[in-house]
Amino acid sequence: MLSSVVLRLRFLLFDVDGVLTDGRLFYLGDEVAVAFDVRDGVAVGRARDAGLGVGLLSSRKDSPAVARRAAELGFDEVLVGCRDKAAAFADLLARRGLEASEVAYVGDDLVDLPVLRRAGLSAAPADAAPEVRRSVDLVLDAPGGRGAARELVDRIVQALGPVS
Repeated sequence: MLSSVVLRLRFLLFDVDGVLTDGRLFYLGDEVAVAFDVRDGVAVGRARDAGLGVGLLSSRKDSPAVARRAAELGFDEVLVGCRDKAAAFADLLARRGLEASEVAYVGDDLVDLPVLRRAGLSAAPADAAPEVRRSVDLVLDAPGGRGAARELVDRIVQALGPVS
């Protein structure tokens, strides 16, 4: 099943809190810190090497840490402060000339469900909300912020076969 879906993919979209991070926020005075897994960052490059676009979709808006990480990894789309993720997803599809079936989305919480239900491939980290795990095509073995993005990209790249 994964192989036939993966062949249609053109874009990977990741939630941030709970997917690229473990969802914890560290308040350091006026600053908020989060931790990103280096291997998940490597996965972004692997996805791009496989010919896929990559993006972030987050409901949290003011995060210097997310902005810095997105810049470091060169995400094609950085959609933050999106309270209505379904509307942001629809805008992304229109701007990029994509069909929903050409996008994989990884989310972990209830706010992600509208996008997960439309995406061509939906995935969730092992520690996602139970309602989310029941609703996606693929529940990953890795938890959010601890290799979930890397696991998905590895599976997609493997299903795509050798990159020429």
